[in-house]
Amino acid sequence: QVELVESGGGLVQAGGSLRLSCAASGIKFSFNVMGWYRQAPGKQRELVAVINSGGSTKYADSVKERFTISRDNAKNTVYLQMNTLKPEDTAVYYCNAHRGSFQHIVGSDYWGQGTQVTVSS
Repeated sequence: QVELVESGGGLVQAGGSLRLSCAASGIKFSFNVMGWYRQAPGKQRELVAVINSGGSTKYADSVKERFTISRDNAKNTVYLQMNTLKPEDTAVYYCNAHRGSFQHIVGSDYWGQGTQVTVSS
C-alpha cells in the first residue's frame, strides 16, 4: 500500500522558516512528479510547488523567491524549504505524488494526510 508521510509543520512567527518533508513508502517505482499543495480555511486547495524526477520545478507566484522544492529520488522523498513565511501562508500542506508529467497523471494520484503550518503575525 502506497503511503505518503509528511512531517515538519508547526507554528512559526512571520519572517521565520520551516522545512517540510514527505516520504513515500510501499512502492516499487519512483514517482515522476512530487509536490506540495495547500488548503487554507474556506479556500480551495492550491498548488504550492512541484518537481519532476529530472529536477524541473513549478511554483505558485505567491511563493516564488521564498520557497524551494527539492527531492531525493533514491529515497522517494520531497522537501519544501519555506523562508520568509507570511501569515497568509497559514494552511494545511499536502504532499502529492504521481507518475506521468506535470500535466498528465498516469495511474493513481497519491496524497498525504496533511501537515498544519501556522504563521503568526
